Amino acid sequence: MKNRIGIIIVVVLIIIFSVVAFRWIKHRMEYAITDAVFVESDSMANLSFYRVKGKIIKLYKKEGDHVKKGEIIAKIDDTDYRLKLQQLRKQIESLKFKEKALKDKLEKIKKQIGIKIDTSILTKKQIEASIEALRSQLEQVNSQLDLALKDEERFRDLLKKELIPRRKYDVVKTELDVLKHKKDYILKKLKELEIGLQKAEEGIKLAKSEEKTVKELENQIKSITKNIQSLQKKEEDILNLISYTSLKSPYNGQIAKKFVSEGEVVKAGMPVYSVVPENTFYILVLLEETKLKGVKVGNKVNIKIDAYPDTKFRGVVEEINPATAAKFA
Repeated sequence: MKNRIGIIIVVVLIIIFSVVAFRWIKHRMEYAITDAVFVESDSMANLSFYRVKGKIIKLYKKEGDHVKKGEIIAKIDDTDYRLKLQQLRKQIESLKFKEKALKDKLEKIKKQIGIKIDTSILTKKQIEASIEALRSQLEQVNSQLDLALKDEERFRDLLKKELIPRRKYDVVKTELDVLKHKKDYILKKLKELEIGLQKAEEGIKLAKSEEKTVKELENQIKSITKNIQSLQKKEEDILNLISYTSLKSPYNGQIAKKFVSEGEVVKAGMPVYSVVPENTFYILVLLEETKLKGVKVGNKVNIKIDAYPDTKFRGVVEEINPATAAKFA
């Protein structure tokens, strides 16, 4: 009985082996199978830091990792750039404070000059009007004085001849003295007004001369504004440099090669990663001449890659190049 069971087991194993062997041979006969497979791409790009250098503080990807467009894959220490940015912003802040102070001063001086000029012009006009009025009064007084002098002279002669009483002469003499005092007062007042007029004219000239100070302040403000704009351009450039310390993938793809390690110091343009864009891969398969029989463009292909042991890829034969094998001979 035991021998019979043993024979049955052996027969079953032979059948199973035969089926597996048949399928394997059939698979080999129906499919061209090879391990000489090369993953290639014509669009591989070496990525490097642009315009910046320094110590790499972080590498976010390793070989074979998938990357997305815009994803940060490496980082350079940006401490020095941020210190420069901080110093630059302090300079800009200081200049802006100075610019504001000068603008406030300029506005104040302009107002003061305007008030001085307006006040001096108004004073000048008022004095000129007063002078004109006094000169008119002086003409009247001079006319009255001419008559009063003649009356005084005539009444004095009459008094000497005792033709009039003394009191009549005294009245005429008093009127003459009053007119003389009035003329003296007008002349004195005219002199004072002329001095005031001169001062008003000098005030106008002085106020206008202060416009030079305004021009100087305006030039200083223009110079500071220009410096601020220049520093702001530098600020913008440093901000760009700081952004450049983060290396980003330009497209979706896969890391093909890592050239550096964390802690290394790199220069601008030095390769950090090699990235292959998505959908640019192709498989280069080397087949023995005996296996090429039946392989045609358009045939479906099943692919397994060591880097992705759990993933099966499917493809299509696009080109058959008999000369390719010589490349690897």
